[in-house]
Amino acid sequence: MFAHLPQDLITRAKNIKLLIMDVDGVLTSAQLFIGNNGEITKAFNTLDGHGIRMLQDSGVQTAIITARSDEAVAARAKQLGITHYFYGAHDKKEAYEKLRELANVREDECAMVGDDVIDLPVMVRCGLPIAVATAHDFVKQYAAWVTQKNGGFGAIREVTDLLMFAQETLLPKLNEYTR
Repeated sequence: MFAHLPQDLITRAKNIKLLIMDVDGVLTSAQLFIGNNGEITKAFNTLDGHGIRMLQDSGVQTAIITARSDEAVAARAKQLGITHYFYGAHDKKEAYEKLRELANVREDECAMVGDDVIDLPVMVRCGLPIAVATAHDFVKQYAAWVTQKNGGFGAIREVTDLLMFAQETLLPKLNEYTR
């Protein structure tokens, strides 16, 4: 499945203990649906959600760092059991430092999935910077890997599958569904 990828990428993915995700443009399509009363609605991908759950079950921690403060994201994080949720984090570097301390991980044990320049302070410091296919071109320059799928349309599932593949937990987990 991922055997065609460079060995360096697989090696980096094998060491990841914490997956950090942005929200708008990564867990969602980056579109904001604003109702007549100002309420914001977002769509999350269920494949991404199940991938996050499988990754957590394999022992990898998950986190969100987002500049926005949004009840829909808080609810989704709670549904998925994402315990590290930093919202309103306009300085993502500061949030990242706090997160690493809470999660007790080194920089090389962190992966960050981003799509815009606000994600770069974390991406350039972590062990595995990842951009979604729809990321800004400048951000893609700093990514060790760019997903094939767009943010909000299965990009995070690609990432969780890659991490689990590298850590040799993907196929055993998938095979559980065929028993």
